[in-house]
Amino acid sequence: MKKKLVCVLSCLAMMTTALAACGSQETPKEEEKTQKQEEVSTEKKDELVCYVGHVFWEEPLDPVKGAFSYGWSFINNALLKVQPDSTYTGDLAESWEVSEDALTYTFQLKEGIKFHDGSELTAEDVVFTYETVQQNQGDNENVDLSHIASVEQEGDYTVKFTLKEPYSPFLDETAQLGIVPSDGYDSEAFNELPVGTGAWKAVQYDPQQQLIVEANEEYFDGAPEIKKVTFVNMDNEAAFSNAQSGQLDIVMVQPNYATETIDGMHIEELETMDVRNISLPCLTEQTVTTPDGKEVEVGDNATADLAVRKALNIGINRKEIIENAFNGVGKPANGFTDNLEWGNATEMEDGQVEEAIALLEEAGWTDEDQDGVREKGKDKCSFEIYTPSDEQDRYQLAVALAESAKPLGIEIVVKQTTWDEITASSYKAGVVWGFGQFNPVVLDQLFNSEKFLTADYVNTPGYSNEKVDSLIQEALVTPSHETAVEKWKELQSIADQDVPYLYLVNIEHCYFVKDNVDISLETQIPHSHGHGRPIICNMKDWKIK
Repeated sequence: MKKKLVCVLSCLAMMTTALAACGSQETPKEEEKTQKQEEVSTEKKDELVCYVGHVFWEEPLDPVKGAFSYGWSFINNALLKVQPDSTYTGDLAESWEVSEDALTYTFQLKEGIKFHDGSELTAEDVVFTYETVQQNQGDNENVDLSHIASVEQEGDYTVKFTLKEPYSPFLDETAQLGIVPSDGYDSEAFNELPVGTGAWKAVQYDPQQQLIVEANEEYFDGAPEIKKVTFVNMDNEAAFSNAQSGQLDIVMVQPNYATETIDGMHIEELETMDVRNISLPCLTEQTVTTPDGKEVEVGDNATADLAVRKALNIGINRKEIIENAFNGVGKPANGFTDNLEWGNATEMEDGQVEEAIALLEEAGWTDEDQDGVREKGKDKCSFEIYTPSDEQDRYQLAVALAESAKPLGIEIVVKQTTWDEITASSYKAGVVWGFGQFNPVVLDQLFNSEKFLTADYVNTPGYSNEKVDSLIQEALVTPSHETAVEKWKELQSIADQDVPYLYLVNIEHCYFVKDNVDISLETQIPHSHGHGRPIICNMKDWKIK
């Protein structure tokens, strides 16, 4: 009987509630509905999902093997870090001193810094990291420590480096190598889940799929406000589609997407030091033997003529090329950018078609058969440019260049292929390259005649100039940083007159960003080459508004 009574009373209560609800207003007032929607939309979440390129999927995450060697901290901090004005400041280092002969560098570490595993950073960890890289230099192509004679611990927080000879880019190297814990380092495990002192901890890595990082609440420079970031791997079109459907908070896009719109997102075009240029073979067509005994075809009879290279340099229209290839996103480039301390872009006027034609005709390049392409004897003023098949922006740039060169009577044939074929053909054809980094040693790789045929990607035009070679050596070994910068600038002025590289555009890296996400533009550093890597340089400062 009690059970029946309870059931009846419960049913009556439910009916009364239902009737009361039916008797009330059926829908909330419009202002109440709007208020609730605003409360939901402004509810602060503390995690992001991002697509920032393919950086995490191309190489191990271990800094000992070269990961994140672009002058900024992420998971592992380095001794120094790059500032927004492209100069260096201390990161793990509190201060540093350089001896008068530039052979000894002494770093004083900040105290109280802890690794993600709870152990304290000391000089022992720095010594261990550098010695481990030296012993396994073949695993790290990004940081060259061959100039170090010794690295020693002097007390718990002092590290002394002794160099074999003065080497002016050494400070650049110390900003590129993240420090690992001496006791906890595991060469295999760190490929996927490295332990560092950085603002972010790697907590999950699914190769070719995703990397998940979480905020380091004990970070010595203040914990990030955002607590979790997931980086996903996908192609550009899929990333753009996922951004449109609201599944991504930040997405890297190629410049041709910059004119698109996505509801709830805005485009950020970020400053870079990333310059797209075309290598122009400086040698005539011939077969040469490499230092390891291989026969290689090099050179091109058209680009070997300085008049052709100079005509291209002044005759093309860079603004039109950028408009046609990149929807106008980017700045015309005549060399390395002025946001680099050692950059020295030559001031010049392009679009000088008549002057360019005069140079070509004076050098004997005429169009006798009236087919639109000049010739000189048996040689046509025609050459090939290679672009990677998986990077459409480089292809579009080469095609736009080819159109700009047509009025000069110069034919450019654009080919898309694999990097393996590009590497094999790079000594006899043009290649669309991307260069831009804080370390000026790139100039040694691009212009030093002794580098020709010694390694992939270095001095592929076969450029040779004794004065430039001399300035490179002087810049590398001078004890004075200021003198080194002067030498780097001077050699660019000389080399640019020979046009072994045709600089086209200082690109801007484009990202769609959710309107409620603040990526702290004031603390972004100029992005180095490698689209998608540097936007996370200041991820510690990001906020969700």
